[in-house]
Amino acid sequence: MGTPAANNIEEKLQRQKAIDDWLPITSSRNAKWWYSAFHNVTAMVGAGVLSLPYAMSELGWGPGVAVLVLSWIITLYTLWQMVEMHEMVPGKRFDRYHELGQYAFGEKLGLYIVVPLQLIVEVGVNIVYMVTGGKSLQKFHDTVCPSCKKIKLSFFIMIFASVQFVLSHLPNFNSISGVSLAAAIMSLSYSTIAWAASANKGVQPDVQYGYKAKSTSGTVFNFFNALGDVAFAYAGHNVALEIQATIPSTPDKPSKGPMWRGVVVAYIVVALCYFPVALTGYWMFGNSVEDNVLISLKKPAWLIAAANLFVVIHVIGSYQIFAMPVFDMIETVLVNKLHFKPSRTLRFITRNTYVALTMFLGITFPFFGGLLSFFGGFAFAPTTYFLPCIMWLAIYKPKKLSLSWWTNWICIVLGLCLMILAPIGGLRSIIIQAKDYKFYS
Repeated sequence: MGTPAANNIEEKLQRQKAIDDWLPITSSRNAKWWYSAFHNVTAMVGAGVLSLPYAMSELGWGPGVAVLVLSWIITLYTLWQMVEMHEMVPGKRFDRYHELGQYAFGEKLGLYIVVPLQLIVEVGVNIVYMVTGGKSLQKFHDTVCPSCKKIKLSFFIMIFASVQFVLSHLPNFNSISGVSLAAAIMSLSYSTIAWAASANKGVQPDVQYGYKAKSTSGTVFNFFNALGDVAFAYAGHNVALEIQATIPSTPDKPSKGPMWRGVVVAYIVVALCYFPVALTGYWMFGNSVEDNVLISLKKPAWLIAAANLFVVIHVIGSYQIFAMPVFDMIETVLVNKLHFKPSRTLRFITRNTYVALTMFLGITFPFFGGLLSFFGGFAFAPTTYFLPCIMWLAIYKPKKLSLSWWTNWICIVLGLCLMILAPIGGLRSIIIQAKDYKFYS
């Protein structure tokens, strides 16, 4: 017989293991490296890629290319840090972003710093994707049947949400890998359609590359706004540790090997999606490009319809990737703190409520572009550009003025600038759009 204390600890561990086996992030750890590749592509290449030509038109050629390339390099570097930090304590895995935060900043502070930012990003993305899914469905409907009766955007958002109500009951990350693979293929497809159709259309007759805004202040605000759009385009870090948590790991074969392979593949795909779309779209349409490049391409109708349908399928997968960590947080709190029993019913109620809430918010605030850069700067910049660097400095303590020290500080400063400037531009464009907006029209 063991001592009562030992039995008690044993019981606690067993209870915790049962809960971990039920929670969406930790319940299944048999993912392959290519799961990491397409989960990362799905998480990163959002519908935001279609607004990149528009962001380019507000940044201009030089700054635009510089911002795109710099973002790609910085976010790849910070993602590498996160992959490395996932298992830097022997025998322990940081399965969730906030667990790493708690290790770096302390139990309480880590939660307070990471969880609000992560929730803003994930819930924000889910709301934006509700709108994107609805808008693309509407565009598909109007392109396929121009003579049909016009249907309100609100109804298309509801149709899109109905798919999420079903998919949200897939238990964990590995169970959505099929959805995620389809989504990753779609993102490559519609990105290719966007730049190839633009290139096919050729440079427009009276194309101009100057800034559109008449006033200096307008130009500056638009520039800030575009920075937010670019920040939003690199959002995969918020679910990186959660994706890595699904990969099996042993001391001689840690999970960072397969995860990193997946990330590199994902980043090559990201470059193949982002750079051609941003540069070709801007080159062909100049500063008259729409905030969704597919709208600038009026014909051929079947191709535009197909691209919009691909966007819908992709956003269905993306929504799930970002919703999974939110489900995990909600279910952890309900089961660990409020001592609910881990059950199907609990999952059914919490997940349906969440989907309904994001649908409602999406129908209420469908101004797509402004919301994107507001959230982009406010929450994406920290979680993607500089929180990993601060954690790295806090945990590894690289030597002062060493290469690692400099690199991280440069990323932190650039990330902070982004966090301060982008929401200013985003807020201004929300205000301008909201002036003539009618609720639930």
